Amino acid sequence: MVVVGASQAGLAIGYFLAEQGRDFTILDSAGEVGATWRERWETLRLFTSARYDALPGLAFPGDADRYPTKDEVADYLADYARTFDLPVELGSRVTSVTRTDGTYLVGLEDRTIETDQVVIATGPFQDPFVPPIAAGLDDGVLQMHSTAYRSPEGIPEGRVLVVGGGNTGYQIAAELSGSREVHIAIGSPQKPLPQRILGRDLFWYLDKTGLIRKTLDTRIGRRMRANEDTLIGSSPRGLRRQGVEFHGRALDASGSTVRFSDETEVDVQAVIWATGFRLDHSWIDAPVFDAQAAVAHRRGVSASPGLYFIGLPWQHTRGSALLGFVKEDAEYLAQQIAAAAREPSRPAASTETRTA
Repeated sequence: MVVVGASQAGLAIGYFLAEQGRDFTILDSAGEVGATWRERWETLRLFTSARYDALPGLAFPGDADRYPTKDEVADYLADYARTFDLPVELGSRVTSVTRTDGTYLVGLEDRTIETDQVVIATGPFQDPFVPPIAAGLDDGVLQMHSTAYRSPEGIPEGRVLVVGGGNTGYQIAAELSGSREVHIAIGSPQKPLPQRILGRDLFWYLDKTGLIRKTLDTRIGRRMRANEDTLIGSSPRGLRRQGVEFHGRALDASGSTVRFSDETEVDVQAVIWATGFRLDHSWIDAPVFDAQAAVAHRRGVSASPGLYFIGLPWQHTRGSALLGFVKEDAEYLAQQIAAAAREPSRPAASTETRTA
């Protein structure tokens, strides 16, 4: 069988598949495990403590109460794949998954793999989204999505606008405010939550109360999803104390000027779009999408036999897309895969057909 994606979701499901003794491969387009984390901005830290950042079978190293850096996460994921000798094939970009005659054809640039079962573990951070208004800015204004931001040294001197009021936007704005004038545009204010309460990590309370595991089938789960846009460890008050100026939603841009819903405008030298991501499953040709092109599934099990998804936002609970909690969905899916597997299972490697 084939797992597409070798970040936390793909490695977690790989752990359980290896425990079952299954013949599988994990395909990833990157040149190293953990590349997505390593490519983020230099000072990025998780908002969950190391205690809640472990995949199944291997504790996150070091002080359990610290907040790991992005490079520590990348190192952990690479070490995880080595520790359990997971069959990761790097530099293997999957270009298509097609349902045909009861099996799946997984297309790569140099070959095709035929397999009975496929797990899509590409996660929620697939296609960086930049709003159309970005096209109105002059070439002289530096623009980048937050995925391209590394440090203040890569941003020109002068006024900087950060668009997006999530954790990423707040953290980047806070870092830049130490060396330049920073403005932030926020469409929908998010509820700030402290990173620690009475000396304990916020996720200690979510874990002990069971809130992190409330499902979409419950009233509490549905309410949590409706109000899931929260700031953890950041707040508007704190950012204002650092001199950051707030604006409403960014509505329009022309030249070097951006206009906002609060009827203000500002001339900028740089814009960082902390505007999130969009899921992209356009490369999957199988009957698994609803009328809105969203994946139709039940805890990752799709209507197309043998095709599964893991790591989606709110796939089952609030923790489904989080590093330290994806293991619960991974274990469940591995059980479903075992139950549905054909006997004897078909080794993916022996069914490859090469294309020109």
